[in-house]
Amino acid sequence: MNNSEIPVVKDIVLVGGGHSHVAVLKRFGMNPAPGIRITLICRDIHTPYSGMLPGFVAGHYDYDDAHIDLGALARFAGGRFYHNAVTGLDLVNRKVLCDGRPDVPYELLSINIGSAPHMANVPGAAETVTPVKPINQFLDKWNALRTRATAQDGPLRIAVVGAGAGGVELLPAIQFRLKKLRTDAGFTGPDIEYHLFTDTPDILPTHDDRVRATFRKVLDQRNVTLHTGHAVREISSGRLVTDDGQSFETDEILWVTAAGAAPWLAQTGLALDDQGFIAVSDSLQSISHPEVFAAGDIAAVKNHPRPKSGVFAVRQGPPLAENLRRLALGQTPKPFTPQKQFLGLITTGDKYAVASRGTWSVKGRLVWMWKDWIDRRFMKKFNDLPDMIEATKTKLPPGLANADVVKEISAIAMRCGGCGAKVGATVLGRALNTLTPVPRPDVLIGLHEPDDAAVVEIPPGKVVVQTVDSFRAMIDDPYQFGKIAANHSLGDIYAMGAEPQTALAIATVPFGLEAKVEDTLTQMMSGAMEILNDAGAALVGGHTSEGAELSLGFAINGLIDRDKVMRKGGLIPGDVLVVTKPIGTGTLFAADMRHKAKGRWIVAALESMVQSNRTGADCLLAHDAHACTDVTGFGLLGHLVEMVRASGVDVDLDLSAIPYMEGAEETVRNGIVSSLQPQNVRLRRAIANLDDAAQDPRYPLIFDPQTAGGLLASIPEARAEDCVAALKALGYGRSAIIGRVKPESDALEPITILR
Repeated sequence: MNNSEIPVVKDIVLVGGGHSHVAVLKRFGMNPAPGIRITLICRDIHTPYSGMLPGFVAGHYDYDDAHIDLGALARFAGGRFYHNAVTGLDLVNRKVLCDGRPDVPYELLSINIGSAPHMANVPGAAETVTPVKPINQFLDKWNALRTRATAQDGPLRIAVVGAGAGGVELLPAIQFRLKKLRTDAGFTGPDIEYHLFTDTPDILPTHDDRVRATFRKVLDQRNVTLHTGHAVREISSGRLVTDDGQSFETDEILWVTAAGAAPWLAQTGLALDDQGFIAVSDSLQSISHPEVFAAGDIAAVKNHPRPKSGVFAVRQGPPLAENLRRLALGQTPKPFTPQKQFLGLITTGDKYAVASRGTWSVKGRLVWMWKDWIDRRFMKKFNDLPDMIEATKTKLPPGLANADVVKEISAIAMRCGGCGAKVGATVLGRALNTLTPVPRPDVLIGLHEPDDAAVVEIPPGKVVVQTVDSFRAMIDDPYQFGKIAANHSLGDIYAMGAEPQTALAIATVPFGLEAKVEDTLTQMMSGAMEILNDAGAALVGGHTSEGAELSLGFAINGLIDRDKVMRKGGLIPGDVLVVTKPIGTGTLFAADMRHKAKGRWIVAALESMVQSNRTGADCLLAHDAHACTDVTGFGLLGHLVEMVRASGVDVDLDLSAIPYMEGAEETVRNGIVSSLQPQNVRLRRAIANLDDAAQDPRYPLIFDPQTAGGLLASIPEARAEDCVAALKALGYGRSAIIGRVKPESDALEPITILR
């Protein structure tokens, strides 16, 4: 997060996590620009480094070796990371259109989304083949191919279409890995048959003759059948047809041909070249919209055409970062001229490589070691992040300080307290006008009425369940934060077995320019509204103010029959304890603040946090739950202690049965815990075998405070297995039986930890 006291004046939005954008993020992190905020929007949380893809496929690198964590890098840059897919642009209003979330406004935009192999002119290709780009999507298919190749001890035919550097390098890597996997599996049947197809007269058409000769020899030694000079004309399931009429049976087709552009760009209004790539000037700005930049494969530099290669994307990163900064500050961007030649390093799958530049080349295992050193050094720059450099807290840079901005910032600096801290009526009205609460007949006066308070009706025979919860943001995406905050606030209602009725919001938005405050409020409340509407809870009003940090909470009303209230004090000896979600959000987000959590861990935690407890509560009730609570700030043990003391029973809690979020055990093992953890640990006095339990490395996690956690309930033993199976069928895939309720003993410590 950006620690500058200066409010955000301009937003730079980066679309895509390509090689150029990771350099932009790193440079803004090392040299923050007060008043400028970076937002990265990307469908992937980890971006692969194309230079290490063949080595990863061959098994020489693991996942983290070959991927950059975009979430951590964006936070290092003092920016925001939106894990989402972009579907289009509104260039007139300067907004990025996203899939399933509010539009994202920008002053400056940069696009670095890579490319995908061009397949439109080959019938059947789009439905049948596995394109190598986007790389992350290819990796999912690669895992499936590995499984297939090691599941059957029989012949397989794998075809690679495209004999440029990508295809020529990828095929030997696949061959090397699959041969090892099948050998390790004890297969003795026929080996896999490999074919390489290209419409060019020879492989590696942009490389020197000596490089081509080396790889022709490698392919020949490895019994790869080479098909040159004929384009693939048509593809159907299990069959490939070339333009000379030949037909080939195949089990898997990998497509590594010339790059193509994302189709949605054609609808944006940006100037494109003949192939659909964004036409840019020497400063990497769109020739039609200078507030839009593009880099990497998706960009076509008008005056300096170059082949699509990760090398050029990497080299464009520093000038792109400089020009984004310069234009944001009102300065003139600088032209950039890419090099005409570059060092090519192509591997053969078995830790052997060929280096070439122009007519010079060298090969051998030492070359692979050299390439490995270069690649690891490159990745270290983005994965081993230094401590944050605190942004300046002085004045705004001159390029941002126009008269209107200075006037508004001066007003921000003298913000009042009390009701003077409320968000202005115009801003609030515009943000609320985008929200449509779920209609309920028992809401008589609601959100869009001019009255001072909501009026709701209590149906006959029902009683009201009331709860309130609020906390500051732990993530930099206000839309996702809104969903989490709403889901968290609804947890108490579901734990009581009630139906949500209405919600009142309590929101605090950081000081800022009016447009920025409005956007943050709109994003946050749109996310919250999705959760509330799904729950059937009508947002009927609330209070919104400005403050130092983003925070959100809700006062929720629920309805329930008087005799159906589910309480904490209903544990019965003989019951078993069931939890519906894994635990670990506290330690994971503490680690995330320190850049010590992997992006996929945070994504999995967020997916758990936005999962509603509504159907889980219904399932627990249907299986005769005797007591229930939601697992939140006091941690699993803290909430269990509340249940035990209210019920007058003892409990056995099985550490090995508790579901933990991916990465939580590792971060706790590294000594990273939530700031609330020490207070929760005071409840250890309820543990009978404390000395023994504390030896288990998972022990700290039972004190870990949860945000939007799952439900903890006691179920009759005879119903427990069916209950867990039903929960898993509903999407609570990590639900588990974690303990047993026993009669109360004379011991002062009612909880025994099993390991």
